[in-house]
Amino acid sequence: MIARLLLSAGLLLAAAAAAAQRMEVEAPLPPAPAWRGASERLIAPRDHAWITPAEASGFQTTPSYNETRAYIERLVAASPLLRIEPFGRSSEGRELYAVIASRNDGRLRPRVLVQAGIHGGEIDGKDAGLMLLRDITQRGRARLIDNVDLVFVPIFNVDGHERSSPFNRPNQRGPRSQGWRTTARNINLNRDYLKADAPEMQAMIGLIRRIDPVLYFDIHVTDGVDYQYDITYGFQGREGRYAQSPAIGRWLDTVLRANMDRALSRAGHIPSGLIFAIDDRDPAAGIIDFAAQPRLSHAYGDFARVPTVLVENHSLKPYRQRVLGTYVLMEEALRLAATETASLRQAIASDRAARPGEVILGWRPSEQPGPTIPWRGIAYETSQSAISSRQEVRWLGRPQNSTMRVLVQEPSLTVALPRAWWVPASRPEVIERLRLHGVQFETMTAPRTVTLEMARLVNPQLQPASEGHVPMRVESVRREQRAESFPAGSIRVPADQPLALVAAALLEPLSPDSLLAWGFFPDILQRTEYIEGYAVEPLAQRMMETNPTLGREFQAAVAADPELAGDADRRLQWFYERSAYYDDRYLLYPVGRELN
Repeated sequence: MIARLLLSAGLLLAAAAAAAQRMEVEAPLPPAPAWRGASERLIAPRDHAWITPAEASGFQTTPSYNETRAYIERLVAASPLLRIEPFGRSSEGRELYAVIASRNDGRLRPRVLVQAGIHGGEIDGKDAGLMLLRDITQRGRARLIDNVDLVFVPIFNVDGHERSSPFNRPNQRGPRSQGWRTTARNINLNRDYLKADAPEMQAMIGLIRRIDPVLYFDIHVTDGVDYQYDITYGFQGREGRYAQSPAIGRWLDTVLRANMDRALSRAGHIPSGLIFAIDDRDPAAGIIDFAAQPRLSHAYGDFARVPTVLVENHSLKPYRQRVLGTYVLMEEALRLAATETASLRQAIASDRAARPGEVILGWRPSEQPGPTIPWRGIAYETSQSAISSRQEVRWLGRPQNSTMRVLVQEPSLTVALPRAWWVPASRPEVIERLRLHGVQFETMTAPRTVTLEMARLVNPQLQPASEGHVPMRVESVRREQRAESFPAGSIRVPADQPLALVAAALLEPLSPDSLLAWGFFPDILQRTEYIEGYAVEPLAQRMMETNPTLGREFQAAVAADPELAGDADRRLQWFYERSAYYDDRYLLYPVGRELN
């Protein structure tokens, strides 16, 4: 015991010594190619009365939470076109708010929701949005909201935003001090859309449901490899792949993508789809176009029938260039929502009216070769590092055009939807998540017994802690028909509804993002009754006498499994599991499926 205490004390002293020796040395970034573009005309003159804080600093810095709010309140006080709408509070108590830019003339217009700072250090959208609000109200661009409302959230992860430091994002070029990726509770909000643990996410989902945007933009900054593209963005349905909402996916892939790329290119930017390298240390290996799970914003929007675009500005481009490109993107989003309202609303209505019989919940790399695309890359070289003792990539800042292989995915898990799911009243946290997302259900006012398909987990595996949970990997279940009793307060979730795919992602036991996978049901892994050897051994004898087939099955199992053969406890357990004494709810997932 004393030795363990001394070891622990030594480890703590070593950690403290290491912390004391941390050097505040800025990470050298690769050179950035020179850039000029027409969007530079958007920057206000230095002496302009409404210059934004970022513009005033030459895009070297970004304003704090309080400074951002002060600037917005000045704009609101000066213009009837703007108002502030609080929609929640963060874990540390900061107010979450949106700025509404609207004509406020009583007309019901389509709404575009633009969200900045879901990761507190990736804040390009905030400073672009401040410039756009300024120009709408003070520089003659009010026409942008003639036929559309802008709902702008300048800082989503407000607590992470205020944990600011020059040493938070070593791979990102500007601003000088950047916020933190996760919330005060260390939750990554762009992994929280479906499970919705964070108060910030619960508030955002409430806002989305309330305003029902025709377009939803979630603005980030990348990590990863270097390339010439500065504004990359994506959605489920690009090139016809992965969309669960096919009509929305087609609209985004045709109408939005063509117009957005054109607007960004005209302004001097280089747009692209989302770029994720297969191997950051081997850029030539290709990039992957993957199907995201609904824990992420754009996949959640796909499941929820909300046209959603994930924007990833390139971290190695200067902050000034990234902010200006984001302004162009936001401006074009407003224009498209206003001019293409009919086709966009038709796509949304089509997907919300659809009642698919199945849902794809898992993906894997395709066995078929993906496309090869033109690639606007950056030259690089590799060299042996004496520190890492391996080859390291060094980016040279020089444009280099070539081609790139794209790895695509194919479905690995397709689930037929039931008529309904049943959730017992003993799972209020599950029922509350469904209610939060707007999933329709009926609540039982009296006890019910229903014959359902239930799932018993086969060899579930707990995973390392993640996002405030201990996730569970469930790769296989055994389906059982059972008469299940549900007390009053239990709910029936019909699949005949617009949000059936959200319900399926939350409730299907094999869904990678289900509440089961996130660890909401740890109790089903626990057994609470046992049997002693003096009881189970004679019980086993009696069971074999009563059912000779069982004895033959036991002998076959022993012959096939040497570990079973050599383990006395497991041999007795084999019979216990087949007796009426065994807990028949052990590993039984308590959410049932009502079949057609």
